[in-house]
Amino acid sequence: MAELFENIKKLCLADGTSGDEGDVTKLILSMLPQECDAKIDPLGNIIVNKKGATTPKNKVMLAAHQDEVGFIVTYITDDGNLKFTTVGGINPEVVIGRQLHFKNGTVGVVGGKAVHQQSPKERDEPVKLDTLTIDIGASSKAEAGKYVSLGDCAYFKSDYTELGNGYLREKALDDRIGCAIMVDILNKDLPYDVTCVFTVQEEIGTRGAKVAAYTVKPDYAIVLETTTACDFAGNDGEKRVCELGKGCVVSYMDRSTIYDRELYRLGFEKAKEINVPCQTKTLVAGGNDSGAIHSSVGGIRTVALSVPCRYLHSPSCMIKKSDVQSTAELAYAMYLALAEK
Repeated sequence: MAELFENIKKLCLADGTSGDEGDVTKLILSMLPQECDAKIDPLGNIIVNKKGATTPKNKVMLAAHQDEVGFIVTYITDDGNLKFTTVGGINPEVVIGRQLHFKNGTVGVVGGKAVHQQSPKERDEPVKLDTLTIDIGASSKAEAGKYVSLGDCAYFKSDYTELGNGYLREKALDDRIGCAIMVDILNKDLPYDVTCVFTVQEEIGTRGAKVAAYTVKPDYAIVLETTTACDFAGNDGEKRVCELGKGCVVSYMDRSTIYDRELYRLGFEKAKEINVPCQTKTLVAGGNDSGAIHSSVGGIRTVALSVPCRYLHSPSCMIKKSDVQSTAELAYAMYLALAEK
C-alpha cells in the first residue's frame, strides 16, 4: 500500500480544476504500465483498456475524476486585485484568508473587508463570494496583467500532511484517491480485461463521465470517489452521514443516483467475504459521476464505492488511510465479481 499513498500524494500536489486537468492527465499517464492502451478523448477523459488473462463475460468500467474544485479569474480591478468565481462547489467561508497559487508560480491571498470595518449586520451574514478578491501584491491593473489573465485558474495552496493515528490531510483528495486506486489496479496482473476511465469536469456537472460512458458502453460501472463525512462535534446521529475509520462507503442513493439495489447488496457481501470494513451513508446528499453514467447508453448498472472524507472542497480534506485500503480492496473484489457475474 505504500506505493498507493505515494501516488495519492503526487496526484494531490498536482493542480487540475475542471477544464484545466492537463497536468494531472500527464501525471496519470506516467503512472500507467506500458501494456495499457490509453487514449484521451476530445473532452479530456483518459480511457484506459488493459487486457487481462481472459476476456470476461461482462465489460466492467471503473471511473474516477481527475478534476478538483478551484477558482477562475473573471476581472482585474484598477488597483490590481483579481475578481474571481469558483469552479465547482466551494463554501466562501473556507476561502477568505487562504493562500492561492497559479500554475505560473504567481501567489495570492483571498481578502475582503476586515472584521474591524464590518457593521454588526455584516458580521452576522455569510461571506459573499463577490465581496472577495485575490491580492497578488500588484498595485494596478496593468501590473497584475503581467502575471495573471482573465480565465486563469487558481488553486488552494496546501501540502500533503500525515497526521497521527493514520489520518492525512490535503487538497484534492476528492478525487485523486479514486484515480490512485485505479492506477494501483492497472499495475496488477489482472485475470480479466478492464477499462478504467479518468474523467474530467465532474465538479461542474459530471460532463466527462457521460461522454466516456457512451464511448465505453460497459455492462457494469464502479465509480470510485470520496464522500462527505460529518463525524465531528456538533453532528449527531444521521447527520454524521458516514465516519472515518469505518471503511468503504457503499451508497444506496444520492441527489443524482438511485443505485442498483443488487450491486449495493453485493458490495456489502464482498466486503464481508474479503474481511474489510464497510458502511453506508445515513443521509441522501451529494452526487458524483454515477449520475451521468447510470443514465447513459440505455442504462448502465452502477455502484459507487467511496472513501469517507471530512472537510470536502477545502484546502484541508481529511481521510483515514485504512479507509483507502478497504476501498481499494473492495473495488478490486467488485471488479472480479462483476466481470463474471
